[in-house]
Amino acid sequence: MLQPHMKRAFQILASSVLVLLGSAAGHAQSRTHDLKLEPKNIHWGYYDAKVAPVLRIASGDTVRVETMVARGLERARLAGVKEEEIPASLKLIEGNVKERGPGAHPMTGPIFIEGAEPGDSLEVRIQGIEFLHPWGVTAFLPGGGTIPEEFPYNGLKLVRIDEKVGTAQFAPNIALKLAPFFGSIGVAPPLLQGRISSNPPGPHAGNLDNKDLVAGSILYLPVNVPGALLSIGDGHGLQGDGEVSGTALETSLRGTFQVMLRKGRKLSWPRAETPTHFMTMGLHEDLDQAAKMAVKEMIDFLVVEKGMKRDDAYLLCSLAADLHVTQTVDVTKGIHAMLPKSILK
Repeated sequence: MLQPHMKRAFQILASSVLVLLGSAAGHAQSRTHDLKLEPKNIHWGYYDAKVAPVLRIASGDTVRVETMVARGLERARLAGVKEEEIPASLKLIEGNVKERGPGAHPMTGPIFIEGAEPGDSLEVRIQGIEFLHPWGVTAFLPGGGTIPEEFPYNGLKLVRIDEKVGTAQFAPNIALKLAPFFGSIGVAPPLLQGRISSNPPGPHAGNLDNKDLVAGSILYLPVNVPGALLSIGDGHGLQGDGEVSGTALETSLRGTFQVMLRKGRKLSWPRAETPTHFMTMGLHEDLDQAAKMAVKEMIDFLVVEKGMKRDDAYLLCSLAADLHVTQTVDVTKGIHAMLPKSILK
């Protein structure tokens, strides 16, 4: 028979072994990956179910993703960015990724999520966002923006970024608070839809240009094809609701994302939540229709996820939900409904 002190020693040893095994199992279940700005990791201007994945991950894994400024380097150079201010990785992509369009965005990915099938959804947790260089550009183009008839010519501006201070210097007397986010986070469309432009958002999400999707937010995406094929791009330093000129503060970002697979949780449209709000989205060429979609989605969320009666959900939306104009410039316009989490105990 073991002496009490020996029995206690074996208990401590066994406990330590279990802790170590549990830790090892946790690491085996969840890994961290890096997707660098390299030509092989970029597809420019489109979402397409036929694009081969550049990375395969398991549910729960974390990915650090680097993205390149929208429209590439021509606009940045015209705005006054000096060659020594441009990271070598951006120049490498500019010179080597020849297949482009029809959209404007270099997209990093796609990422294949093991086990993802149509009828599932992804939970993309935006954990952190960093700048890859201390500048951004903003612009308008002839025929673009919210009031193209007022600006039938080009406009372009270089804006310096001070990440340490947290501001963008728009003018000597105008410093804007940085609020970085990714304009485009999306999955591949259904296979039969073929290649689609990265410019307008849709059920696959994509170019939402939603300024509320900052670090700490979660984006929920429907899965249309095996593996989902998640791609990320269009880094923004800040933006106003509406993105009225057609651009935000366009820049290059590194984002840290944890991707969770939600088996059997079917979605028709992307949804999201910020640290303080639940969010539903409406996407349509007509803003009235986009508003209707956002409200319908919020009602469905309250009924299905929170167990509310449909009539009560509609009334609650009228009392507590705010409708924001996401953007008015991507042909497919956006409205997102924001409901405070604090009212739902």
